[in-house]
Amino acid sequence: MKTFNDQPSKILISACLLGHAVRYDGKGKPLAHPAIERWKTESRLVTICPEMAGGMAVPRPPAEIEKGASGLDVLEGRARVFEITGGDVTTQFIAGAQKALAFAQANDCAYALLIDGSPSCGSVAIYDGSFSGRKHAGSGVTAALLQQAGIAVYSDHQIDDLASLLN
Repeated sequence: MKTFNDQPSKILISACLLGHAVRYDGKGKPLAHPAIERWKTESRLVTICPEMAGGMAVPRPPAEIEKGASGLDVLEGRARVFEITGGDVTTQFIAGAQKALAFAQANDCAYALLIDGSPSCGSVAIYDGSFSGRKHAGSGVTAALLQQAGIAVYSDHQIDDLASLLN
């Protein structure tokens, strides 16, 4: 897809997928794929960590959306995001999502490639809020907000789908 100025569409990408040490555990989760390298050379990648953009530190306690709820539930005030320590970090997650959306829009991102499982970036499955390692279908706070704004969100497991779409 081309934007109005005939430049290739930009892709908002989770910073951890590029190896940046921004995850809750102080690590990255680099995604090795030929499309990533191609998009880098084409200057199509726009990098952000919504949790850090929302003011969270690295490292930080793991966080999950409560009671099997989703990012949309958080955005609509029906659920909260809690750290394993009990701290309520809903405000930071919403602020990070809003900053990610503003950043994506300012950079003409039509797509987002986000790390799955995250209470911010998950788009296929997220943890269920029990801190037991169980996941359920759903989106994190940032993924839900980007989707609401019309940005096509892909998980790291769907990179081949995004790559074929953009070839």
